[in-house]
Amino acid sequence: MPAVTVENILVLPRVPRIYTEGLKERAVKSLTTAPSGFEGEGFPVRRAFAGVSMTELDPFVHMDQMGEVEYSPGEAKGTPWHPHRGFETVTYIIDGTFVHQDSNGGGGTITNGDTQWMTAGAGILHIEAPPEFLVLAGGLFHGIQLWVNLPAANKFNPPAYQDIRAGEAILLASQDGGALLRVIAGEMAGYSGPGSTFTPITLIHATLSPGATLELPWSPSFNALAYVLSGKGTAGSQHRPIQSGQLAVFGQGDWLSVSSAAKQDSNSPSLEILFLGGHPIRERVVHYGPFVMNTEEEIVKALEDYQAGRLGTIPVSQVPHRHPGDLRLP
Repeated sequence: MPAVTVENILVLPRVPRIYTEGLKERAVKSLTTAPSGFEGEGFPVRRAFAGVSMTELDPFVHMDQMGEVEYSPGEAKGTPWHPHRGFETVTYIIDGTFVHQDSNGGGGTITNGDTQWMTAGAGILHIEAPPEFLVLAGGLFHGIQLWVNLPAANKFNPPAYQDIRAGEAILLASQDGGALLRVIAGEMAGYSGPGSTFTPITLIHATLSPGATLELPWSPSFNALAYVLSGKGTAGSQHRPIQSGQLAVFGQGDWLSVSSAAKQDSNSPSLEILFLGGHPIRERVVHYGPFVMNTEEEIVKALEDYQAGRLGTIPVSQVPHRHPGDLRLP
């Protein structure tokens, strides 16, 4: 799991020690295990938020862990052209390569620690696909797609696209040097990630060495979620056991902690966690397929606009996107 790594973690700025007197550590409120499924043309995903109420997730709506999967030649799959309205998609690639294109002119190739941040806003069409070399040769693929809700005041903003390269993420170390943090969006210890957001949120990918403990200050006004990408350990003031594919929802407090098990499985040498939190929007959410709006009437209007071609036009010049079944391998 490369994402972004450093040769010497000790040279990085460190998250300062938390002096806990008068501060409350967040307890784990719920722990759920993500079920497996398939998305797009059939690539494997884990539905990270399954079984968790929208109230607990707010301002987030949906998250898929894509892979981790080792594709054989001809197996890699993507998604066909499809619409979105009313929210933002955040695609973070940990291993492998994905190609994005949208009807607003945004797009490009993202790989190993890159993030594409697409604001669907009033409406957009887009496609995500593995590059042809990955389809032909096969290889490792692993990533996250997160949906971030937009407040009602911003749901009809013009579409936009942020191309966040791996090297732009802010790298921090834990106090004891046992954890590497990649800050993609939001603020941690006075450092701000490159992602620009409509609603205040924090998005961090952390790698904890075996036996390491990570303590993070966390805004009391934010919710707090931790999704285990791989490995095992404990979370929260009760030291609840956590493992790959599980989502911990934390209760109220000023800071949170996770610890990595001293002994990890051979296929997961460290504890890999995605931390998410944000200021709740506290508006009604009506989620139907690729649309996230505030009312049923707005969903109907989104469907009508899509069918009438008002959410965008597929560009004449498209990213090469061939279904593996169309390829003729030597």
